[in-house]
Amino acid sequence: MATINYYTPEGLQKLKDELQELKIRGRADVARQLAEARDKGDLSENAEYDAAKDAQGHLELKIAKLEEVLGNARVIDDTNMDTSKALIMSKVKLKNLKNNAVLDYTLVAEEEANLAAGKISVKSPIGKGLLGKSVGDVAEITVPAGKLQFEVLEISR
Repeated sequence: MATINYYTPEGLQKLKDELQELKIRGRADVARQLAEARDKGDLSENAEYDAAKDAQGHLELKIAKLEEVLGNARVIDDTNMDTSKALIMSKVKLKNLKNNAVLDYTLVAEEEANLAAGKISVKSPIGKGLLGKSVGDVAEITVPAGKLQFEVLEISR
């Protein structure tokens, strides 16, 4: 059974664009590489041909995986979502209770995560620890560096 993943409209469009790019440009590049390698003679001892066939296999696998992800993707309608709890697509303001640093994160699907942009995956340790929390709650989260405690200061969409 495939896992349903939720995306923003922008995140879903980005995945569709990537798939289209792989199907059109990626396949054309691999076909060109195969043709060039084939032109060099004996295929039984042609390392370029073997490498191009491997690249073709990897490309087709990536396309198949992306098609599966898109087949199980759903766009999030956040108009009816509960804003009192941290859920996917929530913007959460946190206070690290150890050093009093204030952090802002948006909880997103795994493929949309980008720490530099303040987007963390709901499958990451911090994302998992924040899901379901309300303003004022303290989330104790185990990360590779140890245990962290965050107080939820604000939740918005």
